[in-house]
Formats: sequence, C-alpha cells, structure tokens
Amino acid sequence: MLPSDHRIDARDWSLLAVLSILWGGSFFFNGAALRELPPLTLVFLRVALGAAILVLLLRMQGIGFPKGAAGWAPFIAIGLLNNVIPFSLIVIGQTFIPSGLASILNATTPMFTIVVLVAAGEEALQMRRLAGVALGLAGVILLRGWGFETRPGQGLGILLCLGGALSYGFAALAARRLPKDAVPLGTATFQLMASTVMMAVVAGVVERPWQLPMPRLTTWLAVLGLAALSTALAYIVFFQIVRRSGASNVMLVTLLIPVTAILLGWLLLDEPISAREIAGAIVIGSALLVIDGRALGSLRRLSAAGRSSGSRETRRCETEKRGPNPR
Repeated sequence: MLPSDHRIDARDWSLLAVLSILWGGSFFFNGAALRELPPLTLVFLRVALGAAILVLLLRMQGIGFPKGAAGWAPFIAIGLLNNVIPFSLIVIGQTFIPSGLASILNATTPMFTIVVLVAAGEEALQMRRLAGVALGLAGVILLRGWGFETRPGQGLGILLCLGGALSYGFAALAARRLPKDAVPLGTATFQLMASTVMMAVVAGVVERPWQLPMPRLTTWLAVLGLAALSTALAYIVFFQIVRRSGASNVMLVTLLIPVTAILLGWLLLDEPISAREIAGAIVIGSALLVIDGRALGSLRRLSAAGRSSGSRETRRCETEKRGPNPR
C-alpha cells in the first residue's frame, strides 16, 4: 500500500479557502454565459483563454514545454479527466438543474476521490476520512437545502453532475502520475493546453461555434472571469496544494465552495444568512476537522494524559491511606 496524502497545514487550508472562492465563482459565470453560449463552446472558451493567459506567464518565467509524446502524456490524461469531461458534464448539467443543486452534487467529489484512490491501491481506507466526507456532504445539503424548482430533464442533469464529480476522482489518481519535478504553473498550463485541443475538436464537431451569433459584452465578461479567475488562477493554486498536501486533500475544496458562496453573498450583496446555513457551515467545519485528524489526535492525547494523571493521583491517595510502609 502506497503512503496516503500528507496532512494539510495552515497555509494549505488558506489556499483551499482561496480556491473555493475561485471555483465557487465558476457556477455563477457558467450560469451567466449559458444564456447565450452552448455548453461545449463555453468549455472550449474557458480552457482556451485560460491556457492563453498561463502561456504568457509561463514564457515570462522561462519554463519549457514537455518533450515528445511521453512528456505530454500525463498532462493529456489530467486535462481529459480534470477539464474536458467534468467541465462538459457539469455545464451541460447546469442547463437542466440550478447552480445551487449543481454545487451540492459537486461536493460529492471527495467521496468519489477516496473510492477511486482506495480501489487503485493508492491509499488505505481510513474510516475517519470516509466518515468526515459523509459528514461534510450532509453539511452541504443542510447548508443549501433541498428546495429547488422542478425542471424537465432534472434527473439527467443530476446524473451528469455526478459524472463530473466522479471524473474529478479519477483526475486525483492521474495527478499522482504527474512528474515529481513539475512546477504548479507548468502543470496548470500544459493540462489546459491539452484540454484546449480536445475541446476544439469536440465543440467544433458538435456545436460549430463559428456559426453562432456574437455574444453580448456581459457574456464575454462572464467568460473572461471564468477563464482568468476560475481556471487560470484557480489551477495554479490547485496544483500548488496537490504538490504540498496531496491529490485527495485538494478535493476537499468542493465542500468549502457552498460555504464561501454564501459568505460572499452576505459580504458583497448584503444577503441574509439563515440559522440553517450557519448550522450547515458548522457541520462542514466539523467534518474538515475530522478529515484532517489532528484535532481528534490532540483530544485523544489530552484524554490519555488526563487518564494517566488520574491514575497517578489514585495511586497516591491509596498510598496515603495505607500509611508508611512498615518495611
């Protein structure tokens, strides 16, 4: 059994919070852009513009491209599993279901990730992590609530979003195969470049985007936000966490996304926060502590220390009652 991922330190918890904001915005940007753009064309624009932004940064840093088919293979694999398949399934799913429900389904990603990594022999099955993920998913459901309008094709939309979450689980496995010396900026750029080529073929064959009417400025702004913030910048942060804390830990961000979305609405849009949402956030926070494990370890050590101190005190009292040893 290969060793499991490292625990998450304070820096990576902060990066996970940032990533949850960046990826949480993708549901908003998708919803806005889908009013005028078909889903596969939107995914193509997302990865293509994101790749263009990162290539500029890559050249400024003087980072070279992979050599040959063998050098590109791991980036093609993670581009397919981390971008092409899940982006397409989730965006198509959002044409059938609301963004809020899509974010709840996206929060199943850590559970799929654990199942995939355990089945592949990459991690031992830790009941603590599995219980923590289940608790976190319950917190997300409590946070967002089940109330949503009924739409035609809603069952299909749910299955598509779950398929996207499963693909992210396989992407975590593919991330284990990335070169050890790959820097986060290079990894983010190369997988988006590979995704751009694949999506150009898929969108070109299915939707023929060159025949579409020109979108309005608001749609282009949503696409730009999706590419620059929720893709280019988000993947730099994503692969930084993968490198430091491991592939399964970074997927915990999907539990945080609904929390940050509600907090942003409260801070920026003056939206009220209900007691149910506060309770859901507390449950999610508790789940993350369970998954991380250090808090429970500290409680066990404190409990053991308390029992040891109590035993010593009991022995001392018994000695005093017996009096001095006559020998």
